[in-house]
Amino acid sequence: MGTAKPRPACPVITFDLEEWFNLLECDAIPPAENWGSLESRVEANTDLLLDLLDKRGVKATFFVLGWVARHYPALIRKIASLGHELGCHSDLHTLVWTQTPGAFREETARALGAIGDAAGAPVLNYRAPGFSITEKCMWAFEILLDLGIITDCSVYPGIHAHGGMRSLFPSVPFRLGVGERTLKEFPVSLAGLGPLQLAFVGGGYFRLLPLALISHWTRQRPGAVTYFHPRDFDPGQPRIQGLSAARRFKAYVGIGGATRKLDRFLERFGGQTLAQASAAITWDTSPLVRV
Repeated sequence: MGTAKPRPACPVITFDLEEWFNLLECDAIPPAENWGSLESRVEANTDLLLDLLDKRGVKATFFVLGWVARHYPALIRKIASLGHELGCHSDLHTLVWTQTPGAFREETARALGAIGDAAGAPVLNYRAPGFSITEKCMWAFEILLDLGIITDCSVYPGIHAHGGMRSLFPSVPFRLGVGERTLKEFPVSLAGLGPLQLAFVGGGYFRLLPLALISHWTRQRPGAVTYFHPRDFDPGQPRIQGLSAARRFKAYVGIGGATRKLDRFLERFGGQTLAQASAAITWDTSPLVRV
């Protein structure tokens, strides 16, 4: 099927390209040097997503772990060859606030090198694992600019288990001012449900919430920024042992019907990459926040 033109203000479709075992702050997961001994499902799961995107004529942005790029460079080349956009999702899925500035710079540079080598082109987009650039480590934005990043998707404008910025930043695309330089920022889209702020087009909330409610909120938020993972659509993945009941529910709820839900979501709303969405924004007049 050919590529359809992006619909006006249709959702920004993004995937965090990682393995089924890349859960954050989970003691049951072995250290990175042992990841190669675990069953790999990222290639097969991503192929299914690529087929679905092609079916709906949608291009997406894939934020890739450097580890994945080094182990599966052909997968990265395939994603790029199909016209999708690439970004960096760290090297080893390390929370930013756990690192020093030097360690963050080194890990991010290593990941950018691996992804760029696999794709044959520089990587200009970034998303922190777990939205883990917080008020305590906003030095990360300057490092991202130093490393050539022009668009960031790390801001979670609410409370998140592994990070979040609460109400510090706008909930719409804005410019981050770092000295004389600016970084284009696409915060993940949230919706209010009573006292809760839910990332309704991402991860567990997308799998849990009814499509009717997700569609209602999507219509209210033109250009909503989504975030998915290949494991969100893989009912056959191994179950990680030792998770708390709440963590297990969040990790696996709704997986069986998630692929069909995503298909219907894309059929209903279409989708676009970060670059496509960015091209439609008049950045000179967008909100500017200095850090």
